Amino acid sequence: MAAPRKPVIMVVDDEPAQRILLRNALESAGYGVLPRATGEEALGDAAHCDLMLLDVRLPGMDGLEVLRRLRQTPTPPPVMLLTAYMDLRDAVAAVKDGALDYLEKPVDLDELLTAIEDILGGPDPGDCGAPPPGVVAESAAMRGVLREARRAAPSNATVLLLGESGTGKEVLARLIHQWGPGAAGPWVAVNCGAIPAALFESHLFGHEKGAFTGADAAHRGCLEEARGGSLFLDEIGEMPLEAQPKLLRALESGMFRPVGAAADRHSDARIVAATNRDLEAAVAAGEFREDLYYRINVFPIHVPPLRERRDDILPLAAMFLRGRHKRLSPAAERLMAAHDWPGNARELRNAVERAAILSAGALILPDDLPPAVRRAAPGAGAAPPLSGGMEAVQKRAILDALEETGGNKTRAAERLGISRRSLVYKLRSYGM
Repeated sequence: MAAPRKPVIMVVDDEPAQRILLRNALESAGYGVLPRATGEEALGDAAHCDLMLLDVRLPGMDGLEVLRRLRQTPTPPPVMLLTAYMDLRDAVAAVKDGALDYLEKPVDLDELLTAIEDILGGPDPGDCGAPPPGVVAESAAMRGVLREARRAAPSNATVLLLGESGTGKEVLARLIHQWGPGAAGPWVAVNCGAIPAALFESHLFGHEKGAFTGADAAHRGCLEEARGGSLFLDEIGEMPLEAQPKLLRALESGMFRPVGAAADRHSDARIVAATNRDLEAAVAAGEFREDLYYRINVFPIHVPPLRERRDDILPLAAMFLRGRHKRLSPAAERLMAAHDWPGNARELRNAVERAAILSAGALILPDDLPPAVRRAAPGAGAAPPLSGGMEAVQKRAILDALEETGGNKTRAAERLGISRRSLVYKLRSYGM
């Protein structure tokens, strides 16, 4: 039986001593190594490695340009940056251009090997696969979000989820935790907008007994509770300014100090943050620290609102109806598909639960829907072609597409401009 192939890591650095140091460490850990001295050499041999360790400061083509050019290739390898010179803006730009992580030189070899194991041992960053249970991703937009989450998860990089309220940012944050290196560790969630400013530091960093009036016992903060796992900072844009420098220090060094404590403590918790605010505007207004913004914006992921991923509306509604022995009538479907859902999935869930309670029978009718949904004009917005037509027209279009494709549902769905799952859902709804 043939031995399994060693993962091959390309080391791109113009300093011979650095290449030798990294080669020895990587070969001792069981990896194959391709040492290269220039960006041009790295591009030429990129197809032959499973991971690229890339120095930013290179003669000729620098590491950031190598990253940009790798993105234009069909199957670029994952890249980790190694540099003594990078500032936070460069780091943000590098991650946007495809870098999975970055480490400062001189490199801590234990930290490097752990990061490599996380990347090469994690899921394929480019493959989102089937959506996990409880997640709907019929739309191309949502499948793209899952791909980005898969790319971000294997490293320990901070992820910033951007999007309107109710779009599912916490669900996505949990997936990143489950797919990441700290999946076996704790998951701790903090709503930064729900904690009084006077108590925020104590809640996040903990406090010692007697640290302030009412502190009758020591308290472990959320950052310490999340050690070995993930800390989800929801609505981070609402964090009090006074607490932001301490969070910045914790992100940069892993060290923090509970209120009233005499010594620092350490936490290796992975930070996933979320906000529905424009943080750049908050920085400009002096409401959010610029240095903290750049530190949490390492891997930003935009979660689009429902009105920009209408293929997800009806499958989400069906998921919310599971176990209720109810289904939407075609007329109710048309109204729901046409509504813009300003409250996103949260509004959709509430509407479905309300309709299920109000409906007299197994079929949910338009009158069971909230007034705002009933006012939606069929065909409004960017609904797929089948979402806004009359029932008879939809049935005829489906039958024609199935006839033209010899009954092949996948090809019929492509002709109709909807997903195969949406087509199957419509066939069941119409009893076809």
